[in-house]
Amino acid sequence: MTADLVIGIDCSTTASKAVVWDRAGRAIAVGRRGYGLNHVRSGWVEQHAPDWWTATSGAIAEAVAKIDASRIAAIAITHQRETFVCLDDANRPIRPAITWMDVRATAEVEAFGTPHVHEITGKPPNPTPAWYKLLWLKRHEPDTIARTAHVVDVAGYLVEKLTGEWATSWACADPLGLVDLRRFDYDDGLLEQAGLSRAKVSRLLPPGGVAGQLRGAVAADLGLMPGLPVVVGAGDGQSAGLGCNVTRPGRAYLNLGTGTVSGVFAETYSHARAYRTMGGPVPGTYILETFIGGGTQNIVWFVEQLGLPASVAGKTQKPPEQLLEEAAAAVPQGAGGLLCLPYWTGAMTPYWDGHARGAFVGLSGLHGKAHMYRAVLEGIALEQRLLTSGVEAATGQPVDDILMLGGGSRSPLWCQIIADVLGRSVKLVREQESTALGAGIHAAAATGLHADLRAAADAMTGIDRSYDPDEASHARYSGIFEAYRSIYPGLKSTFQLIAEKAP
Repeated sequence: MTADLVIGIDCSTTASKAVVWDRAGRAIAVGRRGYGLNHVRSGWVEQHAPDWWTATSGAIAEAVAKIDASRIAAIAITHQRETFVCLDDANRPIRPAITWMDVRATAEVEAFGTPHVHEITGKPPNPTPAWYKLLWLKRHEPDTIARTAHVVDVAGYLVEKLTGEWATSWACADPLGLVDLRRFDYDDGLLEQAGLSRAKVSRLLPPGGVAGQLRGAVAADLGLMPGLPVVVGAGDGQSAGLGCNVTRPGRAYLNLGTGTVSGVFAETYSHARAYRTMGGPVPGTYILETFIGGGTQNIVWFVEQLGLPASVAGKTQKPPEQLLEEAAAAVPQGAGGLLCLPYWTGAMTPYWDGHARGAFVGLSGLHGKAHMYRAVLEGIALEQRLLTSGVEAATGQPVDDILMLGGGSRSPLWCQIIADVLGRSVKLVREQESTALGAGIHAAAATGLHADLRAAADAMTGIDRSYDPDEASHARYSGIFEAYRSIYPGLKSTFQLIAEKAP
């Protein structure tokens, strides 16, 4: 039988998904396994790296059991970015993996986050890139760095399990903050400062490159044919862009996931504080990305910590998020004068302030949980307006198409709020697992199921529906936006004092 299917692996922040795709971008089978996060202390978020493989192998086996495995042409990987683990010479974790959400390295950012580092990496100084956390380890856990044989991103960890090779793509490793984006290669100076060498990091391939072949013993466990090509794609943000067909200028994706990520396609390198520059999923290109360290995780936090309004708490036949959305839909735009700053894990673009935190501003005795829930949804939309307009101003290029995906895009209320706040149509992509689809597109192009990446993206993506802005609503939100954009500048010094006096 002809090998006409591919597997896209999305090893994300809290789960690994394996999706089997056909040449038209239709999901044929899906497997999923979850895993946890460990909030060690405020701002410190770690993970058990072996869980990545346990979840990924289980998800692959689950998906493959539903199909004829001889039809699989290749496996490709996308993953949560910036997260990394230090391994010893027996490939065992020396300590828990440090995740992208972790903001412990604020002092290292202040000491080493120079304009020169920004220019090399495309990343304005902030605690997210692994480089700053490696500097933190060098200072606080020197024995960890001394014992480290391999520092790997999630893709590099999975590639070794699947193939035995230490390889990743530059679009996977780039978010670690160790790569010179003009050359798509490691910067030796940055490696040396972190106490590393090229021998301790994975070999870099172009996104969509074949890292190796599936090992026989692993193939047997997964129910696959040995020798399958294992393809390295791009980090989950760039992969989501590929899965939305953001492969040409003027297009942006907006991923309402655990965090809220938006990216604009670019053909040439640039760097600015208004965005962080990432290696694009199309080799030799770039993604200019904005990032809010809050998204569906803010919703999960709200449900778990604050719960349902008393008026709807008894309606247990519906998921709590749906009940909260119905209650929030009855609240007027602007949530009765309540604004929410969505910095649950610090402020990213354009402020790059690891000390910043979330805030509700304007609370009164008139506000209830429905008002607060709507304020959370509106706060992320208002922040995205700040970021999108900032990228347009910095680049001088308009964003014509916004393609939306992610778990949050399943909320009609949230999608309409975003369209009204931005004052432009947002298009919901056909395939909500667009991150895994991006990996599938990489696999399909690498194995010749399509002529190249753009041809594969054209054939395997599509639009489901659009949300158009209401003119009156946009005008009202424009007034609210003026109040919203003043919140962080007014609280910046307060956040700094909190960090110093009440860590």
